[in-house]
Amino acid sequence: MLTVGDKFPQFRVKACNGLTNDDLTEYTNESFDGQWKLFFFYPKDFTFVCPTEIVEFSKHAEEFADRDTVVLGGSADNEFCHLAWRNDHEDLRTLSIPLIAAPVLARELGILDPTEGVCLRATFIVDPHGVIQYAAANNLSVGRNVKEVLRVLDAIQSDELCPCNWQKGEATIKV
Repeated sequence: MLTVGDKFPQFRVKACNGLTNDDLTEYTNESFDGQWKLFFFYPKDFTFVCPTEIVEFSKHAEEFADRDTVVLGGSADNEFCHLAWRNDHEDLRTLSIPLIAAPVLARELGILDPTEGVCLRATFIVDPHGVIQYAAANNLSVGRNVKEVLRVLDAIQSDELCPCNWQKGEATIKV
């Protein structure tokens, strides 16, 4: 799995941004030039833990945007599967984030589970220069804590030494 300090791969992905075929689009690295990016990957559509995470990341999308960070969720499923799932699952109909179809990107990131062939619950924070500043992966059955991802983003963007459990606005370590 790629990690902190690695360059995030070049990508071209299809994405689902809504509930119709007109809401399917394509993104590349250039789509988000100069911005921080949060990529969160989940195992697959039409599952049970995944929508809880997707909805929670979407609920916090404005908080990420306040930090000049675009949020992209995705799996190895294609954009049509994402579209069908969003139409089928009531909680996914009003998402404010795209779901990317990223089988190639997932392979390049090294986040495909070798047994199941699905994405790990992997999270990457990528700086505006395309360098990974945070990388984590959870067991397939364990959802993430979105507030913790926001806390880590705040700490990284502070460019300071941040102690354990540090929260934005608290004192940092001065050496």
